[in-house]
Amino acid sequence: MFIRSGKIQFLFWSAFFSVFVFLWIAAVWFQIFILPEKVPDHVPPDAVVLFFILYGVLALLVMGGTLVSVLVNNRFYRIFFGSMAVVMFGSMMIAKSMYG
Repeated sequence: MFIRSGKIQFLFWSAFFSVFVFLWIAAVWFQIFILPEKVPDHVPPDAVVLFFILYGVLALLVMGGTLVSVLVNNRFYRIFFGSMAVVMFGSMMIAKSMYG
């Protein structure tokens, strides 16, 4: 069995869970704004709390992965986490522009 170092395993799992959390954010957004027959006038308070928690976890995963990938000098994960950070902040701006 091929065993990798703990740092590379951390990068892999933080990348996996950051994609998973982002897909969870997209699924909640899709369920609230696309699937209902009547689009809500304002975002439900429980969804706002869930978005804050999920974006906080996503930010921790992305920034932790970025820091470790820079420290171990892994180009693939640096590009991956950099693009995840751009996607994360872009989705935040889109959500903020929809329901200020």
